[in-house]
Amino acid sequence: MILKLMNAKKALEIGVFTGYSLLTTALSLPDDGQIIAIDPDREAFEVGLPFIQKAGVEHKITFIHSDATPALDEILKDAKNKDSFDFAFIDADKHNYINYHEQVLKLVKVGGVIAYDNTLWYGTVAIEEEETPERFRFCRKAIIKLNKFLASDSRIEITQISIGDGVTLCRRIS
Repeated sequence: MILKLMNAKKALEIGVFTGYSLLTTALSLPDDGQIIAIDPDREAFEVGLPFIQKAGVEHKITFIHSDATPALDEILKDAKNKDSFDFAFIDADKHNYINYHEQVLKLVKVGGVIAYDNTLWYGTVAIEEEETPERFRFCRKAIIKLNKFLASDSRIEITQISIGDGVTLCRRIS
Protein backbone atom coordinates (compact mmCIF):
# COMPACT_ATOMS: atom_id res chain seq x y z
CA MET A 1 0.00 0.00 0.00
CA ILE A 2 2.82 2.40 0.85
CA LEU A 3 4.30 1.96 -2.60
CA LYS A 4 0.96 2.65 -4.25
CA LEU A 5 0.45 5.78 -2.13
CA MET A 6 3.89 6.97 -3.26
CA ASN A 7 3.25 6.10 -6.91
CA ALA A 8 6.56 4.24 -6.76
CA LYS A 9 7.95 2.88 -10.02
CA LYS A 10 11.53 1.96 -9.16
CA ALA A 11 12.57 -0.05 -6.11
CA LEU A 12 15.62 -1.69 -4.61
CA GLU A 13 15.62 -4.72 -2.35
CA ILE A 14 18.69 -5.75 -0.38
CA GLY A 15 18.25 -9.22 1.04
CA VAL A 16 15.72 -11.28 -0.88
CA PHE A 17 15.75 -14.73 0.75
CA THR A 18 12.77 -16.59 -0.75
CA GLY A 19 11.25 -13.46 -2.24
CA TYR A 20 8.10 -12.84 -0.20
CA SER A 21 8.71 -9.11 0.23
CA LEU A 22 10.03 -8.97 -3.33
CA LEU A 23 6.75 -10.42 -4.59
CA THR A 24 4.67 -7.95 -2.58
CA THR A 25 6.78 -5.07 -3.86
CA ALA A 26 6.45 -6.25 -7.46
CA LEU A 27 2.70 -6.57 -7.07
CA SER A 28 2.51 -3.00 -5.74
CA LEU A 29 4.43 -1.44 -8.62
CA PRO A 30 2.81 -0.57 -11.95
CA ASP A 31 3.35 -2.90 -14.89
CA ASP A 32 6.34 -0.86 -16.08
CA GLY A 33 7.86 -0.74 -12.58
CA GLN A 34 11.35 -2.02 -11.90
CA ILE A 35 12.99 -3.71 -8.93
CA ILE A 36 16.64 -4.48 -8.49
CA ALA A 37 16.93 -7.33 -5.99
CA ILE A 38 20.29 -8.22 -4.46
CA ASP A 39 21.10 -11.39 -2.54
CA PRO A 40 24.10 -13.75 -2.35
CA ASP A 41 21.81 -16.80 -2.12
CA ARG A 42 20.38 -17.59 -5.56
CA GLU A 43 18.97 -20.93 -4.35
CA ALA A 44 16.73 -19.22 -1.78
CA PHE A 45 15.52 -16.74 -4.42
CA GLU A 46 14.69 -19.64 -6.74
CA VAL A 47 12.43 -21.17 -4.07
CA GLY A 48 10.08 -18.20 -4.43
CA LEU A 49 10.57 -17.67 -8.16
CA PRO A 50 7.64 -19.90 -9.23
CA PHE A 51 5.29 -17.71 -7.16
CA ILE A 52 6.74 -14.55 -8.74
CA GLN A 53 6.26 -16.11 -12.18
CA LYS A 54 2.71 -17.26 -11.39
CA ALA A 55 1.85 -13.71 -10.26
CA GLY A 56 3.08 -12.39 -13.62
CA VAL A 57 5.60 -9.93 -12.19
CA GLU A 58 8.93 -11.54 -13.11
CA HIS A 59 9.48 -8.95 -15.86
CA LYS A 60 9.75 -6.22 -13.20
CA ILE A 61 12.63 -7.90 -11.35
CA THR A 62 16.34 -7.83 -12.00
CA PHE A 63 18.01 -10.26 -9.60
CA ILE A 64 21.68 -9.64 -8.81
CA HIS A 65 23.43 -12.65 -7.30
CA SER A 66 25.98 -10.87 -5.10
CA ASP A 67 26.81 -9.45 -1.73
CA ALA A 68 25.14 -6.06 -1.46
CA THR A 69 28.12 -3.74 -1.02
CA PRO A 70 29.85 -4.54 -4.33
CA ALA A 71 26.51 -4.69 -6.16
CA LEU A 72 25.53 -1.26 -4.84
CA ASP A 73 28.95 0.09 -5.82
CA GLU A 74 28.31 -1.14 -9.38
CA ILE A 75 24.83 0.39 -9.47
CA LEU A 76 26.26 3.70 -8.24
CA LYS A 77 28.82 3.76 -11.07
CA ASP A 78 25.98 4.49 -13.49
CA ALA A 79 25.08 8.16 -12.92
CA LYS A 80 21.51 7.63 -14.12
CA ASN A 81 20.84 5.48 -11.03
CA LYS A 82 21.67 8.24 -8.56
CA ASP A 83 18.55 9.80 -7.02
CA SER A 84 16.34 7.57 -9.18
CA PHE A 85 14.80 5.03 -6.79
CA ASP A 86 11.48 5.64 -5.08
CA PHE A 87 11.82 2.92 -2.48
CA ALA A 88 14.39 0.60 -0.93
CA PHE A 89 13.74 -2.35 1.39
CA ILE A 90 16.65 -3.65 3.44
CA ASP A 91 16.48 -7.01 5.21
CA ALA A 92 20.00 -8.38 5.06
CA ASP A 93 23.08 -8.70 7.24
CA LYS A 94 22.36 -6.36 10.13
CA HIS A 95 25.98 -5.32 10.65
CA ASN A 96 26.07 -3.69 7.23
CA TYR A 97 22.81 -1.75 7.53
CA ILE A 98 24.71 1.49 8.27
CA ASN A 99 27.02 0.91 5.29
CA TYR A 100 24.04 0.18 3.05
CA HIS A 101 22.37 3.36 4.30
CA GLU A 102 25.14 5.54 2.92
CA GLN A 103 25.03 3.80 -0.46
CA VAL A 104 21.24 3.68 -0.70
CA LEU A 105 20.86 7.36 0.21
CA LYS A 106 22.71 8.13 -3.02
CA LEU A 107 20.23 6.03 -4.98
CA VAL A 108 16.89 6.97 -3.39
CA LYS A 109 15.49 10.31 -4.54
CA VAL A 110 14.47 13.10 -2.20
CA GLY A 111 11.00 12.13 -1.00
CA GLY A 112 11.78 8.43 -1.46
CA VAL A 113 11.58 5.89 1.35
CA ILE A 114 14.09 3.41 2.77
CA ALA A 115 12.62 0.64 4.93
CA TYR A 116 14.79 -1.30 7.37
CA ASP A 117 13.44 -4.60 8.67
CA ASN A 118 14.09 -6.07 12.12
CA THR A 119 14.86 -2.78 13.86
CA LEU A 120 13.36 -3.94 17.17
CA TRP A 121 15.40 -7.16 17.05
CA TYR A 122 13.07 -9.39 19.06
CA GLY A 123 12.50 -6.51 21.49
CA THR A 124 16.10 -6.70 22.68
CA VAL A 125 16.84 -3.09 21.72
CA ALA A 126 14.67 -2.03 24.68
CA ILE A 127 16.26 -4.23 27.35
CA GLU A 128 19.67 -4.46 28.95
CA GLU A 129 22.26 -6.66 27.31
CA GLU A 130 22.42 -8.96 30.34
CA GLU A 131 18.70 -9.68 29.87
CA THR A 132 19.17 -10.44 26.17
CA PRO A 133 19.42 -14.11 25.20
CA GLU A 134 22.92 -14.88 23.99
CA ARG A 135 21.82 -15.75 20.43
CA PHE A 136 20.43 -12.21 19.92
CA ARG A 137 23.33 -10.19 21.35
CA PHE A 138 25.54 -10.08 18.27
CA CYS A 139 23.03 -8.37 15.99
CA ARG A 140 21.42 -6.41 18.85
CA LYS A 141 24.43 -4.11 19.08
CA ALA A 142 24.38 -3.43 15.34
CA ILE A 143 20.65 -2.63 15.39
CA ILE A 144 21.00 -0.29 18.38
CA LYS A 145 23.86 1.47 16.59
CA LEU A 146 21.74 1.76 13.43
CA ASN A 147 18.71 3.09 15.33
CA LYS A 148 20.82 5.78 17.03
CA PHE A 149 22.44 6.67 13.72
CA LEU A 150 19.12 6.98 11.89
CA ALA A 151 17.62 9.06 14.70
CA SER A 152 20.43 11.61 14.31
CA ASP A 153 20.68 11.62 10.49
CA SER A 154 19.47 15.04 9.34
CA ARG A 155 19.08 13.80 5.74
CA ILE A 156 16.02 11.71 6.65
CA GLU A 157 12.79 11.72 8.64
CA ILE A 158 12.04 8.44 10.40
CA THR A 159 9.22 6.51 11.96
CA GLN A 160 9.26 3.17 13.71
CA ILE A 161 6.47 0.74 12.89
CA SER A 162 6.09 -1.90 15.57
CA ILE A 163 4.85 -4.68 13.30
CA GLY A 164 6.63 -8.00 13.17
CA ASP A 165 10.15 -7.42 14.41
CA GLY A 166 10.02 -3.68 13.77
CA VAL A 167 10.32 -1.73 10.54
CA THR A 168 11.92 1.69 10.40
CA LEU A 169 10.80 3.91 7.54
CA CYS A 170 13.16 6.67 6.49
CA ARG A 171 12.00 9.41 4.15
CA ARG A 172 14.87 11.15 2.41
CA ILE A 173 14.56 14.92 2.84
CA SER A 174 17.93 16.06 1.51
